[in-house]
Amino acid sequence: MKAKATVNQEVCIGCGMCIEMCPEIFKYNEDDKSEAVGEVDNEDLKDKVLDAQEVCPVDAIEVDE
Repeated sequence: MKAKATVNQEVCIGCGMCIEMCPEIFKYNEDDKSEAVGEVDNEDLKDKVLDAQEVCPVDAIEVDE
């Protein structure tokens, strides 16, 4: 089971909610926006990424399963 998370840089406002919820995957980049940097390779991590996707206020997170 692997999934890939991406953050749309054109949409991200850098609120940091995803980073707080799942710091294993999301980090701030040099533009102070979130980016996905890790691999979603287990169910617990996938659940955290999906939760972060749900709370993103601008729907900038996509998860490919």
